[in-house]
Amino acid sequence: MSTARSIAFHTLGCKLNFSETSSIGKIFRNAGYEEVEFDQEADYYVINTCSVTDEADKKCRYAVRKSLRKNPMAKVIVIGCYAQLKPEEISSIPGVSLVLGAAEKFNILKHINELDEFGTTGAIAGPVSDANIFIPTYSIEDRTRTFLKVQDGCDYKCSFCTIPLARGKSRSGTIEEIVKLAYQIGDQACKEIVLTGVNLGDFGQGTEVIEGHRSKKEALFIDLIASLDEVSTISRFRISSIEPNLCNDEIIEFVAQSKRFMPHFHIPLQSGDNEILSLMKRRYKRELYESRVSKIKSVMPHACIGVDVIVGFPGETEEHFLNTFHFIENLDVSYLHVFTYSERDNTPAALMNNIVPVQQRHKRNEMLRNLSEQKRRAFYASQLGSKRSILWEREVKNGLMSGFTDNYVKVFTNSNPALFNTIQEIQLSKIDSEGYFSI
Repeated sequence: MSTARSIAFHTLGCKLNFSETSSIGKIFRNAGYEEVEFDQEADYYVINTCSVTDEADKKCRYAVRKSLRKNPMAKVIVIGCYAQLKPEEISSIPGVSLVLGAAEKFNILKHINELDEFGTTGAIAGPVSDANIFIPTYSIEDRTRTFLKVQDGCDYKCSFCTIPLARGKSRSGTIEEIVKLAYQIGDQACKEIVLTGVNLGDFGQGTEVIEGHRSKKEALFIDLIASLDEVSTISRFRISSIEPNLCNDEIIEFVAQSKRFMPHFHIPLQSGDNEILSLMKRRYKRELYESRVSKIKSVMPHACIGVDVIVGFPGETEEHFLNTFHFIENLDVSYLHVFTYSERDNTPAALMNNIVPVQQRHKRNEMLRNLSEQKRRAFYASQLGSKRSILWEREVKNGLMSGFTDNYVKVFTNSNPALFNTIQEIQLSKIDSEGYFSI
């Protein structure tokens, strides 16, 4: 029977958090800890938090309670964005032993050792300006896909967002170290890497260009993806999310002709009304967003385009919302991620007037989620009869496994372990009643 101390992790929020949790887990495994599933009994539970919405805060509290039900004597450590923004509030949650802010989460092993030796509890979350170095991380989920962090922090000041307060200024890894990590990931038989960051298109802050790319002081995102496109051990790269003002023609045209970058973009919109975009302090107008979508479709008609949108922002009238609805309705996009606005402390939006009633926010959310399903079905239908490459990923219910094509169309087939983590050329010829392909 193992006598190693056991530790379990639970991650809330974005792909960036998942990559960081994975790297922190590796630190503990190298130190001799036994990593177990979060729903199992453990000596330590680490909860990596998000704080984009009120729901994320509630999920953190629920995770604390869940861990203590498994082991009332366990030590619970909370890290991540919520921990940086509200350390004292989290410390007051019954059962929380330690709270670590942005600058300390990667020193978690040292803090746990001090917790064990001296009984040191409480919150360690200094000013977010202390989080000023870049630590590359990646996570491998069931061996087929990896989230690789290449950028952190954000210098934008969107009026609804707490991320700059939680993660600090924009900073990046070097192209050399990221390429090296990509080769490491490929050595683990992983086929696909998803590039992640807080503001991915802002990659390059303080970095240098690899010789042979371009003669200037700082690298750009295009330099990074050009270098990664030469990583022979990785079959696929995806760009997780990129701001419309940073997704320029050079990037779009590069993806269109690249060897390894998939024809799949996720571009935050947030609102399709220019007045609301201005209140949000976004750095573009709807006309620019529309031009980006048109450019992508002109060089990659088969490309999948995902959209983030927020409903119920302060001052959003019915007219503003309908402007957004009809704008998206007429865009050649493939799916939406719809967020209901929630007030966040220490943001300009939280002090704005003309609050949208919560019930109205939920109604608008439902309308856009229905539109999203229409868009997805229409995009899938447009791919009927085409031949695409698919990476088979995991088993799902009822004896089926699934995978995604290069342009992010989900496909199901009968479970076959021999297909797992393989790339197969298929023809999309059969759509079921739910609008999904099966072979």
